[in-house]
Amino acid sequence: MKLLLSLMMLSSSVLAAQRPVSLEVGGGVVYGTELTPDGVSGKVPVVLLHSGSGPTDRDGNSNMLPGPNDSLKMVAEGLARHGIASVRYDKRAIGASALPIWKEENLRLDDYIGDAAAWLRKLHADPRFSRVVMAGHSEGAQIAAEACAQGGADACVLIAGTGRTMDEILREQLKDKLPPALMGESDDILASLKQGKTVDKVPPPLMVLYRPDVQPYLISAFQHDPRKAIAALKMPVLILQGTSDIQVPQDEARLLSAAAPQAKLVIVEGMNHLLKIVGDDQALQQKSYASPALPVAPQLIDALSTFVNAPAKPQQR
Repeated sequence: MKLLLSLMMLSSSVLAAQRPVSLEVGGGVVYGTELTPDGVSGKVPVVLLHSGSGPTDRDGNSNMLPGPNDSLKMVAEGLARHGIASVRYDKRAIGASALPIWKEENLRLDDYIGDAAAWLRKLHADPRFSRVVMAGHSEGAQIAAEACAQGGADACVLIAGTGRTMDEILREQLKDKLPPALMGESDDILASLKQGKTVDKVPPPLMVLYRPDVQPYLISAFQHDPRKAIAALKMPVLILQGTSDIQVPQDEARLLSAAAPQAKLVIVEGMNHLLKIVGDDQALQQKSYASPALPVAPQLIDALSTFVNAPAKPQQR
């Protein structure tokens, strides 16, 4: 019985080679992980994976969460099982890429987009890879939509991405959580940042959202509309969304789909924002935010690998 269990564990393990990779960008270096499937002859497709907002690292983990979940690491391993290589990296100022050169007040969404586009060009120049696809998760979906155009990706995947601008989403999220007077001050700050103007006086309760160091990043982010970005893409596009995502509801995916009707939309039943199957189980939903033992949704891996290995014909516009 022990031998049988060992063989089962061996057969389910990831047959892949892992190595560190890096890229010089903006006067510094960002560091990542390349995972390539073993036992595959010839060129293979490669997927550039991009994490979500804030201090989220290459594996999908964040120090703002109660523990690791390893969601993007599991996606990379799932792709390897389907003969697909991947690169995932720590964006500027995060994880191994937390260099002194990059301070919070210097970060811009445009820089993240430019970095991802640079990675795409690097992967295109690598003779080991047959196709280059980018997949972005959460805020990474917005980054992917624009980087795919700049870096010339062969296809683009948006996972749990929003269909509205960041200021629209912030306003929506805050309207039922703040008292009317404070909501009015928040609206004024959002309006100012949308116009590209920083705000000197921020009420203490709103400082976590609009502290001076983060305002330049918000100004940058507010200028990007995911609907315009996805509509402009001229390569095959896949939109992936879970029904149990408490951070990004299904309506956001449908807004993206409406902006790009030729994109393929896949809704994964029971999948949450961390790409785990939790259904309506609230205890499991909470546990998933700090559980690397809970696997990512197999439906997500199947849809993603099928799209990468057998993409649709290029969109005609």
